[in-house]
Amino acid sequence: MFSRKRAGLGVLGVAVLFASLTPAGGLAAGKEIYVDARASTERRVEDLLRRMTLEEKIGQMVQIRVGKLHGDCNNANGPLVESCLKAVLSDAHTGSILSGGGDAPVDNTPRAWAEMNNAIQRYALEHNRLKIPIIYGADGVHGHNNVISATMFPHQIGLGATWNPALQEQIGVSASKALRATGVFWNFAPVSDIARDTRWGRYYETYGEDPFLAGQLAAANVRGQQSHVDDTAQLTATAKHFAGYSAPENGHDRSPAQIPIRQLQDVVLPSFQAQFDAGVRTVMINSGSINGVPVHASKYMLQKQLRERMGFKGVAVSDWQDMKYLVDRHKVAPDYKTAIAMSVNAGVDMAMEPSNAAEFTSLLLANVRDGSVSRGRIDQAVRRVLKLKFDLGLFEKPYVDPAKADGAVVGADRALARQAAAEGTVLLKNDGVLPLPTSAKKIVVTGETADDVRRQLGGWTVEWQGVPDDSPLPPTATVLTGVREAVPGASVVHAASPAAAVAEAAGADAVVVVLGEKPGAEGPADTENPALTAEQQAWVDAVQATGRPVVVVLLTARPQVLGGAADANALLAGWLPGSEGGRAIADVLFGAVNPSGRLPVSWPRTLGDPTLTYDQLPGANTSASAKYDPLYPFGHGLSYTSFTTSGTSVSVDRSTGVVKFTVANTGGRAGTVVVPVHVRQPASPVLTPDQRLVGWARVELAAGQSKQVEVSFKLAQLALTVGDVDGDGRREVARGAYEAVVGAEKAAFTVR
Repeated sequence: MFSRKRAGLGVLGVAVLFASLTPAGGLAAGKEIYVDARASTERRVEDLLRRMTLEEKIGQMVQIRVGKLHGDCNNANGPLVESCLKAVLSDAHTGSILSGGGDAPVDNTPRAWAEMNNAIQRYALEHNRLKIPIIYGADGVHGHNNVISATMFPHQIGLGATWNPALQEQIGVSASKALRATGVFWNFAPVSDIARDTRWGRYYETYGEDPFLAGQLAAANVRGQQSHVDDTAQLTATAKHFAGYSAPENGHDRSPAQIPIRQLQDVVLPSFQAQFDAGVRTVMINSGSINGVPVHASKYMLQKQLRERMGFKGVAVSDWQDMKYLVDRHKVAPDYKTAIAMSVNAGVDMAMEPSNAAEFTSLLLANVRDGSVSRGRIDQAVRRVLKLKFDLGLFEKPYVDPAKADGAVVGADRALARQAAAEGTVLLKNDGVLPLPTSAKKIVVTGETADDVRRQLGGWTVEWQGVPDDSPLPPTATVLTGVREAVPGASVVHAASPAAAVAEAAGADAVVVVLGEKPGAEGPADTENPALTAEQQAWVDAVQATGRPVVVVLLTARPQVLGGAADANALLAGWLPGSEGGRAIADVLFGAVNPSGRLPVSWPRTLGDPTLTYDQLPGANTSASAKYDPLYPFGHGLSYTSFTTSGTSVSVDRSTGVVKFTVANTGGRAGTVVVPVHVRQPASPVLTPDQRLVGWARVELAAGQSKQVEVSFKLAQLALTVGDVDGDGRREVARGAYEAVVGAEKAAFTVR
């Protein structure tokens, strides 16, 4: 989801009197079942639904941008305006409001957010006869990242490199607390898409290229976000973008995708299934098309796959203005009225219509009256929306306490952010120069990203394309800051140019070159050349020519083709590490943290490999470049100690496999190792990847220590879509021989 214009907001002139709220949040009193918190959600929904007019029902199916509520009612800066509120909340009965990336109060503080959302909620409740609360949504993709003072966690690609579900759950809890403290109860995160093309501008928003890894981490994040840990209403996470959004054929965002049904079912959908199983309450639909059909107009995708096969029962929301795009971009509908009918009938329950709620509601009403959309379909969608609001507790707790907002958001969980950034840092290469000695006398820190907050935080920070030039910078520790704090007794020199770095390198213990890329999101962040620039490579070449040890730190949104920079003494992938990223990188550089990050993606060797993934299918071509030939493979990551695995065995029953092995730390210092467990089929009815990830162990070991480890997996994870080229078969687990692969060892087993 995106926004093209920053909008400032104020609050109503009349203060929100939080202390005056009743225990039921000031909602309608009486004997109606729907206001009785003791009644079941199902009874409350049906009671409320039968009291609603058709117009009120349709209003629950639209979500509009908060910029329509203030200023000139068209995204201009200024306070909330009663006439704007009336048009959207009272006249159009709108059920949901959202902040696009960059929509924030003029005073972008947590308290201002809370006061704004309370004011909107109060107006909605006081001006609709049934007292139905609105639900406010925002893109909190790496913390409450619209708020300048919030803690920004690493983007998902860096979190994918942690291979740590427990950490993702903690981060989900943290984000949920921050969002809910400001009145945001719907978070459009986590991204469930998998990384398939380094040209794509949203690559960094994924957890990685493997559907099982991405699904497990996203599911953990969902559990954290949807946990209930304080006295506010709960929050719903969102699985997005269902499905195939990350695989546009030409690498450009929202371009058409061609995905065979076999690939769709076996590779694209499993990461979503993990979140559905974890109980995610909403799903955002892919803006793009698959095989010539826009997904938000596809009954196959939204009914057969999403509802029937995958069992999702929550609310399906469109992405930004997507119903209108069926007319003016996809060109599959002649007018907006027809487009609305197509999308609603396909299975979209709520339209993210940022510009004109009244137009949407009037056209959907006309569709119902002329029979283009049935009243039963309207009731089905509204049931889902009302159930969401009841389940979250919004009818009982529609407001938040502004006095608590700053304390819940400002600087919250910085230690957790530092841990996440450190665990996600991947040591790609080390010839022995790392860790740097804390007794170092002089360190030169250089590179265009060494002290650049905007590049370090990336897109979806304050605004959707990143921190704007006219915005205050979020409190952030850059790599330069981190290095200075790590070695306070050393001379840490910031060299702002290659020439300065060369001049300062004399006598330095090491030169740290921090490289990155311009922040951005979909569209502007797309690139046809996902590689370090010639200038960046020349920067590395220049300092390497001095003969001093050179460490290259890559703070990038994707794995860049490195060229000559790959020859540095050491390479660290720090991704987009967030508010505490600089301190986390320094922790790894100087050995306070022994790196444990593992690549969640394949690192390409050349520009010809933008779609390289470890699970590519085998072919008849035996040339080296036709095979899986990355610079660094999926799962790669070095440590400052050494580990071995041995004694691999596997046992299976009718539904589960258990792989056992021993992990030993054979080095001289404590460390954490991630041990992937793959399964391969020596022969399969259809082409199958050489190996598929089914689980992993994350093991902490003291120097010289060993542990026996068990990793279990469901045999259902081995399912593949059977059938011929048309791929019309269902997914099945083939009977026969398999092998569990742990490191260099294999253990055979049979599925009967």
